[in-house]
Amino acid sequence: MNIKQIRELAQIAQENGLSAIEITEGDSHVRLERAAMSAAVPVAPAAPTPVAPAVSAPAPAAETNVDFNRTREIKSPMVGVFYAAPSPDAKPFVAVGSKVKKGDVVCIVEAMKLMNEISAEFDGEVVDVCVHNGDVVEFGQTLFKLC
Repeated sequence: MNIKQIRELAQIAQENGLSAIEITEGDSHVRLERAAMSAAVPVAPAAPTPVAPAVSAPAPAAETNVDFNRTREIKSPMVGVFYAAPSPDAKPFVAVGSKVKKGDVVCIVEAMKLMNEISAEFDGEVVDVCVHNGDVVEFGQTLFKLC
């Protein structure tokens, strides 16, 4: 790989909001990773307001008697942005307690401006949602745990 290709990869990662990108080409291997930038911004304290939980937030799995040693995982097949629903105002594809069958769409992972539907590879019940809507996910990262 030459420096021009590496710069193009860095630009692709930045344009898509990716924190890391890894490419293997023959015997060449490149991994670009950028640290999350956070700036301390002084904010005036506000009156506390009740906060409703987000629809796409992972639900705690501790409420049930689930043996997490016996769960099966649905993992991300690619690096990209996780979306729990088909559109911002739609209900999530699945939530904790949802029953899924092999082939059911469970989420979308956006990679390189393409929306990729991720399907369940087996039947089960969702016992844990391991990522939040809009999170950048890595290849092989666990998205859901099913019993």
